[in-house]
Amino acid sequence: MNIHRIEYPEIPDTEGREYSVAAGFFDGIHRGHQEVIGHALEVARDKGLRPAVMTFDPHPSAVLGNREEVTYITPYDQKMQLLDEMGVDTVFIISFTKEFASMAPEQFIECYIRGLGVRHITSGYDFTFGRFGKGTPDDLEKLSRGDYGVSVIGKVTEEEEKISSTRIRSLLSEGDVAGAAELLGRPLMTDGTVIEGDKRGRLIGFPTANVDPVPGACLPAPGVYAVTFEADGTIYEGVLNAGYRPTFKDPEETFLSVEVHLFDFDGDLYGKFVHVRWIRRIREERKFGGIDELKKQIGLDKQEAKRILDEYLPG
Repeated sequence: MNIHRIEYPEIPDTEGREYSVAAGFFDGIHRGHQEVIGHALEVARDKGLRPAVMTFDPHPSAVLGNREEVTYITPYDQKMQLLDEMGVDTVFIISFTKEFASMAPEQFIECYIRGLGVRHITSGYDFTFGRFGKGTPDDLEKLSRGDYGVSVIGKVTEEEEKISSTRIRSLLSEGDVAGAAELLGRPLMTDGTVIEGDKRGRLIGFPTANVDPVPGACLPAPGVYAVTFEADGTIYEGVLNAGYRPTFKDPEETFLSVEVHLFDFDGDLYGKFVHVRWIRRIREERKFGGIDELKKQIGLDKQEAKRILDEYLPG
């Protein structure tokens, strides 16, 4: 897959190639996004164009909303992998800056549609572009002058409510990873590196892999979850605790820890890049009166995680 990073006002030389482009930020690449991208791929096949995605980095709210930290349902590497798996040939990543955001809609079209050799553009019905987001899908068509075609994908819903990244984030903030998976079309996946922890889990009979998520990863609410865990291409089952470990609370510890106890595993994972898929929440995080009470509950959590995963991964 070809990836072009574009800094405004740069327009890369596409050497006469012509594209069917899906345009949007696409955080999550959820089922609504898949409809938009899938349509662009279909048009590319029908018209003999290269299938492409136009997206932006960072998230516009990081630039225009003055937010100190923006998290992503699908961080950069994961997003690129998903697009590649969908069959996208080219990704144009436009650096979202205040200068870029100030472009008039007409200028955006001249530079980044005509200028890139776009012959068809597909967007969601709520796609906006140009200064103050004044450009709309209707404007894409009105300003085309017949140089490119336009397709607009309507609202994609689940239980009569729009599928959106905002809705998915809301579900994750409640720990409802199963509900988020319904909208994503797959379980939420968190990539990260296994780092050395304080080995408390090993001391109480439940060794854990401590995962340091990639920067900017959007994590579910604290709690205990049934998960799958992929390392070196092998998938394991496990029970995950995401939280602040209130039973062992260190007043200096303010970060969210992600610890996974794997079933039927004995080996060294330190330093490995892994993928955690969140299947279902078992309970919220809570403080226990002592080690024995904690060990008993972890045993129960492990049993419940196995039951959930046997249901999710039959056979």
